[in-house]
Amino acid sequence: MLTSLSIDQLRQITHGEVLGKNRTPQISQISIDSRQIIHPDQTLFVALRGAKADGADFIPELMEQGIRMFLVHQDWKKVNVFQDQATFILVPDTRKALQQIASYQRGQFSKPVVGITGSNGKTIVKEWLGQVLGQSFTVAKSPKSYNSQVGVPLSIFGIQPYHQVAILEAGISRSGEMKSLESMIKPDLGIFTTIGSAHEEGFSGLKDKIQEKLQLFQDTKLLIYCQDMVEIAKEIEASFPKDRLVAWSVSPGSDFTVSHKIIESKTRLFLVAHDLRAYTFLVPFTDKASVENVTHVIVAALTLGQDMPDIQEGLDHLKPIDMRLTLKPGINDSLIIDDTYNNDLAGLKVAMEFLSQQRPKRSKILILSDLLQQGLPEKIYSEVAELVKSYGIDQLIGVGQDIKRLEHFFPGKTHIYPSTEAFLQQLDPESFQNDLILITGARSFAFEKIVNRLQQRIHGTTLEINLNALTHNFNFYKRQIKPGTKVMVMVKAFAYGGGAAEIANHLQTLGADYLAVAFSDEGVALRKQGIRLPIMVLNPVEESFDLLREYNLEPVVFSPEFFKKLGLFARHHAIQIPIHLDLDTGMHRLGFEPKHLTELKKLISAYPELKIASLYTHLVGADEEVHHDFSIQQLDQFMEMKSQVEAVLVYKPLIHALNSAGIVRYPDYQMDMVRLGIGLYGVEVTGKYDASLKPVSTLKTTISQVKELPAGATVGYSRKGVLAQGGKIATLAIGYADGYDRRFSQGIGYVIIQGKKAPVIGNVCMDMVMVDVTPLPDVKAGEEAIIYGEQISLKELADRIGTIPYELLTNISTRVKRVYYLD
Repeated sequence: MLTSLSIDQLRQITHGEVLGKNRTPQISQISIDSRQIIHPDQTLFVALRGAKADGADFIPELMEQGIRMFLVHQDWKKVNVFQDQATFILVPDTRKALQQIASYQRGQFSKPVVGITGSNGKTIVKEWLGQVLGQSFTVAKSPKSYNSQVGVPLSIFGIQPYHQVAILEAGISRSGEMKSLESMIKPDLGIFTTIGSAHEEGFSGLKDKIQEKLQLFQDTKLLIYCQDMVEIAKEIEASFPKDRLVAWSVSPGSDFTVSHKIIESKTRLFLVAHDLRAYTFLVPFTDKASVENVTHVIVAALTLGQDMPDIQEGLDHLKPIDMRLTLKPGINDSLIIDDTYNNDLAGLKVAMEFLSQQRPKRSKILILSDLLQQGLPEKIYSEVAELVKSYGIDQLIGVGQDIKRLEHFFPGKTHIYPSTEAFLQQLDPESFQNDLILITGARSFAFEKIVNRLQQRIHGTTLEINLNALTHNFNFYKRQIKPGTKVMVMVKAFAYGGGAAEIANHLQTLGADYLAVAFSDEGVALRKQGIRLPIMVLNPVEESFDLLREYNLEPVVFSPEFFKKLGLFARHHAIQIPIHLDLDTGMHRLGFEPKHLTELKKLISAYPELKIASLYTHLVGADEEVHHDFSIQQLDQFMEMKSQVEAVLVYKPLIHALNSAGIVRYPDYQMDMVRLGIGLYGVEVTGKYDASLKPVSTLKTTISQVKELPAGATVGYSRKGVLAQGGKIATLAIGYADGYDRRFSQGIGYVIIQGKKAPVIGNVCMDMVMVDVTPLPDVKAGEEAIIYGEQISLKELADRIGTIPYELLTNISTRVKRVYYLD
């Protein structure tokens, strides 16, 4: 934080009411996450309410950690219980109060603040501008994509007095949101990147979206924009006086006239200012979007008065930024967190928190470079040391010169190398066994070489799982259900192809109540990976009874015969086993039918060793309106059947009937718990809320070879593919053994290469598939091909071959590596 605050100051800033004793004279840290407390005696915990949890629920736990200062909603009923032990500031809305504190702190920073918004490119521009300005100034910037109503305050709290410039990103998804962001950021210099279709549903039209975003700049001294973006330019020039605008364009007449020339893999940019001063820069990009983003960066750096040589020095180190925190399989069962673009304290905190959320490994290892241009080294590295201690790092590997300062904090577990090359020369990959390794450093240290050495050899095809999208979808369904209704998440079939262990771990972090798997061995695997949530086994067998007991798994019981066998097993071992009763109301797969209920009630009384954890049924056709009457019939029958069973119980089991489709279609039947399946993975099968979910997974592969073929040439087995006019094909490193269905053969399927469709030609082979790339003149081996993801929906692909998205997801082979990331 910029300035320590007293309780009285916080009360005045938030207009809150103070209860309890003042045990904390000054606050210098603010936290919204109970897992991110480093200095409890100096921390104010802000209890936010969200779809996932109410922060106030963690107050008892936080008091045990030593926190004695809390900001809570004024209707929090337990404040009287704890007010003798801590101090509470009560406010109508804790999120608004958090923003008020951020606004106050922003007001304490008198140096330039750059505010960036737009539909695309804002995070890249922020990162690149930070790297370029970092050659001349100490820079604070929003970590990752912290651009939201909560992310912006957290970014502001990271600004320190020694920073010389701050760069803050603002993102909105609907009208009315920018006002609160503007009140916090108050930018001196603004950058408007682009406008596009993202979050289109939150605005009445393109004009409305631009005008909403422009509210960020209502008090800026100068606003940078591209005059060639006609819609943006029109609204900006109608809203702001000319003396507050800095326009650039490829056409003469702007503040900066820009032209460029591609030289091999680089672009030479020429800028001529309105006063005829000329500037020339060499940038390491050739694609249109990157050149556009880097032009914003250059114009901003010039506007802030940075010298040309320092700007060029910064540009020399720029690389395309993968803003994602990526979890990759490492050698010897290790896990790697790849954060190789990052090099500031705020980003390191985010990465360390991500590390703390992963499943347990033998040890936690941090590989970290010097933090360049970050301010006073003694201050920075003491804060790094606090982070390392707080997050329980077992081994620290430092690369650089200044990072040697950490040695005296951690004698015996710190290894310092002068350069990345020196580390790689001495690196023994076999020394890493079942470890969790965070790799984070400045671009100039080329830490991607370390990642490449330590990661598991990757098959050319990968399935990328976006954990932020998974979180978004989980929270979407949480908002559809009533408070107190539990959520069971289906992670059977390798979590619908996504990889059960990592997804289950993320769900555990999100606050899921139950997991469900198909078979006992799936549950065993999750327990071995550190998953603690209750796990229901849908299709247990008698041979797995010992596993159920050993790994605390909860079987579904679906017939009188199975009930007796499990009851006798529990009695013989003198144990109690939680079970889930499947009541068949129309699926006619497994389950007790109405005719079994009399016998079932006798069995419940005869075998008290089996405790009924839940009663449930499964809807046959909740995804289709045509089956509405049958679904209601099922639900009515279930209510009757469960009432009969409950009559013989002296306790209350959980009652649940709704799957993903049912959550949307039958909200009045949520009962005690719902079961979330395909919806979590981004497929809303009823079609009602398709636009509200995000695709979770992207299946991609690489081009192995490109061939030019003459007219009449045939392609693939049985000569099924024919290029009558000749053309060009690309062979991709994916086939039906990877899960790419053979029914996509002969033009039925297509992939995306360079943003364009490339249809399958010939038959899909076991390990390869050929696609027609004739319209793509410069396609090369090694380029990426998207099999499905944001640009190709699973629903469309499934429709093309007459199947359902479930089949496509669950067919992905285990030889396809799963990579998890936060974008």
